[in-house]
Amino acid sequence: MDPAVTGEQTTTQRVRRRASRAAGPAKTESSKAATAQVEVPTQPKRPSKPVQTLKRVKPPPRRRPHRALVVWTSFAAALLAVGALAGCLAALLVQQRHAEAEQARDQRFVDTATQTVVNMFSYKQDNIDDSVNRFYNGTSGPLRGMLGANNNIENLKGLFRSTNATSEAVVNGAALEGIDSVTDNASVLVSVRVTVADIDGTNKPSMPYRLRVVVHEDAQGRMTGYDLKYPDGGN
Repeated sequence: MDPAVTGEQTTTQRVRRRASRAAGPAKTESSKAATAQVEVPTQPKRPSKPVQTLKRVKPPPRRRPHRALVVWTSFAAALLAVGALAGCLAALLVQQRHAEAEQARDQRFVDTATQTVVNMFSYKQDNIDDSVNRFYNGTSGPLRGMLGANNNIENLKGLFRSTNATSEAVVNGAALEGIDSVTDNASVLVSVRVTVADIDGTNKPSMPYRLRVVVHEDAQGRMTGYDLKYPDGGN
């Protein structure tokens, strides 16, 4: 082969290569097709929901109370309170009345005992009959039986007249010992001082006596001297 021809062909080939390639990176139709973007159908976007702002939740409104029911309930409670208070006051009043009644009864026992002793030791020459009869009418039971037996009442009147004296009894003290609820008898201790004056009015030395007087209360509430005893052997 001729070297000149060969060189010419080579030059021609080189030229052709240069003419077929553009400056810069070679881009062909096949590369363009390879680099073509394929559009893939996308799902339709859902419309975005509006962002809800958190609101402060208010408590539910209070139920309005039933005014009539509230009024009646309050009224009933007030009535119950007043009733309870009235019951307590009534109970206290009843207890107070019972206590006062018992105290008054105890005092009546003591008063009856002291009056029995005063009637027994007190007399004057101008009223001996009245004095002895008063003493006798205020007795009951064994004491009344003893005074009514063997004409003792008349004998006692004659004895008082024969002394030509007067006698006065002063009670120094009295105390309730106890009450028998079965027999309604009460025992009362009485301390008395008796002063006797002769016909000339001269007082003899007074004599102290201590007696236990048994007082009886009958069904009608009347109290009388039931019995007399001298504790510790006498005066």
